[in-house]
Amino acid sequence: MQAEYYLYSSEGCHLCEQALQMCNPFIANGKLSVIDIVEQEELVEQYGVHIPVLERLDNGEKLYWPFTPHQINELITEWN
Repeated sequence: MQAEYYLYSSEGCHLCEQALQMCNPFIANGKLSVIDIVEQEELVEQYGVHIPVLERLDNGEKLYWPFTPHQINELITEWN
């Protein structure tokens, strides 16, 4: 199964850890992949000061931190 959502994150980011906890159910089913931005320079430039960022790949819609579990559910409506 290919990921339908990305969570842009970075190791050691305490806000990213909070976002990961909220997204764990969606990561477990394989539709959400965590992308460490440090591995790609263009992602550092794009998201470095904004992480964590949750992106829906089919339409490019993004949630920038801070976001809530309710906002995640609204973005990921087909999982409800």
